[in-house]
Amino acid sequence: MEKAIIIVAGGQGKRMQSRIPKQFLRIGHELILMRTLQAFHSFDPQIKRIVVLPEPEMATWERLCREEAFGIDHVLVAGGKERFHSVKNGLEHAPEEGLIGVHDGVRPLVSQQTIEKAFRQAEQSGNAVPVRPLPESIRRIDNGTSQAVDREKYRLVQTPQVFDAATLKKAYRQPYRQEFTDDASLVENMGIPIHVVEGNEENIKITTQKDLELASILLDFFDT
Repeated sequence: MEKAIIIVAGGQGKRMQSRIPKQFLRIGHELILMRTLQAFHSFDPQIKRIVVLPEPEMATWERLCREEAFGIDHVLVAGGKERFHSVKNGLEHAPEEGLIGVHDGVRPLVSQQTIEKAFRQAEQSGNAVPVRPLPESIRRIDNGTSQAVDREKYRLVQTPQVFDAATLKKAYRQPYRQEFTDDASLVENMGIPIHVVEGNEENIKITTQKDLELASILLDFFDT
């Protein structure tokens, strides 16, 4: 079965307080985005890799690939105003059949087990979203009041989110709405149930300096 992964890397580094886009920062000895691409190459060297970047950053990325002698093939696509539009642009280069995953470019510590489980579940049921349990108690805040809720009924959502190609492409033909916060929300809006698999704890999204420091610690721990 043909497989593709759309890696969305649209960050500008504002919350990181860096002039360098966060996907171009280093974790260990590698650029974040390069380590993310490597994870999917290791999963399946034949998977079609599509990287979506803000158009002004595309030349920088190509230069970095030359400087780092980065040899993993991928298609480079210009992003859009919102994540929705960036994924939609990436889908134009994805196959019409098979499985398509969408992954955050700044989740470089996704495990091979998480990727494998997501693609295997999607092959069986049409879609898969990796999730993790909440480690702490949570409360619902509404109009100035708060109420305890059962955290066992909630999960933290990760990527890659993987879907049947035809389903995902149809989902992205819907008009953009602000509540479409991830790919699963678009598919679910068509009345399709979403299936979940267990993600990995270290598969964090790097958006702040603290996230980068934590990811570096996790990298050292899991590489030892």
